[in-house]
Amino acid sequence: MEWGNHSMYADFVLLGLFSDNHFPWLLFALILLVFVISIASNTIMIILIHIDSRLHTPMYYLLSQLSLMDILYISTIVPKMLVDQILGQRTISFAGCTAQHFLYLTLAGAEFFLLGLMSYDRYVAICNPLRYPVLMSRKVCMLIVLAAWLGGSIDGFLLTPVTMQFPFRASREINHFFCEVPALLKLSCTDTSTYETAMYVCCIMMLLIPFSVISASYTRILITVYRMSEAEGRRKAVATCSSHMVVVSLFYGAAMYTYVLPHSYHTPDRDKAVSAFYTILTPLLNPLIYSLRNKDVTGALEKALGRCL
Repeated sequence: MEWGNHSMYADFVLLGLFSDNHFPWLLFALILLVFVISIASNTIMIILIHIDSRLHTPMYYLLSQLSLMDILYISTIVPKMLVDQILGQRTISFAGCTAQHFLYLTLAGAEFFLLGLMSYDRYVAICNPLRYPVLMSRKVCMLIVLAAWLGGSIDGFLLTPVTMQFPFRASREINHFFCEVPALLKLSCTDTSTYETAMYVCCIMMLLIPFSVISASYTRILITVYRMSEAEGRRKAVATCSSHMVVVSLFYGAAMYTYVLPHSYHTPDRDKAVSAFYTILTPLLNPLIYSLRNKDVTGALEKALGRCL
């Protein structure tokens, strides 16, 4: 099959989250509500961490980076969904699909690494509190954030050019609501098994390295918490770590389903539902989980509201 420049770089068609949705305006309203709340809550988290001196600690600095990633992450996918829902058009240009694909991989990869490094911060705070100012200095925090962004960028730069250079079918209909890797590879006219194997190994490493750090950190934390004599200290440590574990379980669980489980476990509708969970709902849940279970954040919010009123 010959592919000219026109066919190679032709537009794609996104079939959407629910192809046979009978209530498009209800779906639009729900997605818009989630998007607005997610952007607002993550923005509030960043502002609170910036203006309240009590939150100028490594943990909250890393949390502000997580909120920034969530804002960019959901903004990469949801605005296009909303525009498609309003206008009834499903097309996305080759350049737009490539950009969305790259940003999605970069931000998801960066969040994987950041969550792993955040567990190291909790390990140092609970297991080595006297050395915490040295082990988690401002310089170390900057290096941690830089490493997370760099790791995600490498993922995007490695996988995006390879994915987008495959020849695609003439219909170019993506049975998804954004340009996700597995959905794009299903359109390929050539054998992608070698690339899928390489991508599988890459994803395993990207999930395994942070997950190993998280597992090791929280194993040591649980041992330390178990040995604590003060009930208040034990309760505070468990409350802080449980929030992080909820976020990790949600994000990593959905990613493992998408990129690790064999094809026999996947169906288009199930894939879209799982993708919607970790691309749309997770950025909404992260600030709610951290703020509602954290007295420092709720206290900073009450203080800020008091100033405004």
